[in-house]
Amino acid sequence: MALTGRFSLLVALGVVPVVLLGADAAVAWATLLGWLLLALALGGIDLALAASPRRVAVERDLPSRLRLGETVGSELVLRNLGRRRLRAEVRDGWPPSAGVHGRNRSRVDVPAGEGRRVRLALTPTRRGDRVTEAITVRSHGPLGLWARQATLAAPGRLRVLPPFHSRAHLPSRLTRLRELDGRTPILVRGQGTEFDSLREYVRGDDVRSIDWRATARRADPESPGAAKLMVRTWRPERDRRIVIVVDTSRTAAARIGDEPRLDTAYEAALLLAALASHAGDRVDLLLWDRRRRGRVHGASGADLLARMVDTMADVDAELIEADWAGVPAQVRSVTSRRALVVLLTAADSPGSARGLLSVLPQLTARHRVVVASVTDPTLEAAVSRRDELADVYAAAAAERTRLDGDRVAAAVRQLGATTVAAGPAELPPALADRYLELKAAGQL
Repeated sequence: MALTGRFSLLVALGVVPVVLLGADAAVAWATLLGWLLLALALGGIDLALAASPRRVAVERDLPSRLRLGETVGSELVLRNLGRRRLRAEVRDGWPPSAGVHGRNRSRVDVPAGEGRRVRLALTPTRRGDRVTEAITVRSHGPLGLWARQATLAAPGRLRVLPPFHSRAHLPSRLTRLRELDGRTPILVRGQGTEFDSLREYVRGDDVRSIDWRATARRADPESPGAAKLMVRTWRPERDRRIVIVVDTSRTAAARIGDEPRLDTAYEAALLLAALASHAGDRVDLLLWDRRRRGRVHGASGADLLARMVDTMADVDAELIEADWAGVPAQVRSVTSRRALVVLLTAADSPGSARGLLSVLPQLTARHRVVVASVTDPTLEAAVSRRDELADVYAAAAAERTRLDGDRVAAAVRQLGATTVAAGPAELPPALADRYLELKAAGQL
C-alpha cells in the first residue's frame, strides 16, 4: 500500500473545521479525530476499489541491440486481467546508464480486459548489456488517495555495441584499395606482389613487367616472324592473416579526449578489419590483459564485424597490469603462418611498455608487427604554453611525456616492429593507411 499526495492534502484540510469549531479544546480534538477517521475510511474505500496490480500481464517489446549513441524505443504491453478499471503509474526498472528520456514513470488507464502500450525512449550512455528485471505498478483507486503497489517480473536486455564512428573513413580507403588492386582505371597501374595474369604491352607500362618467355611464345599474326610483347599484371596479396590484439589492461582505461583508450582501440580495430576483409585477408581479434577476454576467429565478410562488435560490447578495461608474456602463445593459437600482428596498446611510458618490449623479439621473428597507440592531442598545446608559472610546469611535464613516448617508439622500431601513433580521431585512419602501405609494398 502507498499513500498519495491527495491523501496528505485531505488530512491537511482537517485544519479548516478544527479552526472553525475550535472554540472549545474538546470540540477541536473531537473534530480532528473525526476528520482523521473520515480520511482513513475514504482511503480504505478507495484502496478497496483500486484494481489489483498483480492482475496485470506484462509483455516487453525491445530490440536486442543498438550502437552506442543511437536511440531505441522500449515498449511494455500491459493487459488488465482483473474486473476493475486499472488507473496506475508504471515505473520501468532501467538503470541510469540506459539513458531513459524524461521521467521513468508513465500513467496508464486500462479498462478491464483491455491492454495499453507504454513506450520509453532509450539512449544508452555506456557500452555493454543494459538490463532491467522488473516493473513497478502502483494502482490508484477512483479518488486517488491510497494505492496498491506490486513489482512484476519483466526482464529485458539491451546490448549496446561500439559506435564504429570510424566507418566514415572506409569509403576513401576502399577507393585506394581498388586503385591498388587495379580495378579502377587510373593513369598509374597499382603494383602488387602477387602474379595475376598476362596481357599485351601498352604504352606507359613498366618495362620491368615484360615477360620475355611469354613474349617468345606469342607470335604477332600481323607481322610474320615478330612477337607481341606480353607483360605481367600484379595484384596485392590476398588471403593473408591479420591478428589484432587489443590491450584491455589498466592503461586502456585512461581517457584521452572524450573517450577511454580502449574505445579508440575498438574503433581502429573495426576500421582495419573492415578494410582487410574487403581486401580478401582473414582477420582475427584477441582482447587480452592477463587472460583472454574475447576472441573472434574464423569469421569473414559481414559476419566478421558483427561478431567483433558483439565481442567488444561488454569488455571494459581491467585495472590490472597486462601480461604480455602470454601474447605470443595466443597468436600461435590463432595461426602458425606469417601474419600481420597489430598490437593496440599504450606506448607512451617506458615503465608500462617494459612487458611489451620484452616479447616483441618473439613476435617480430615470425610476423610483421605494428604497434598502434593513441596520443594525447593536448600535449602539443601544453608544450607551447608559457604564460604563467603553472603553464611552465605543465609544459615541462608534457615535454617529458612526449620524450618518453618517443623513446618507447624508438625501442619498438629497433626491435623490428613499426609504430603508428595519433590522436583519438586520427588513429583509426592512420592505422588503415599503414595497412595499405604494407600491402602495396608486399610486406604482409
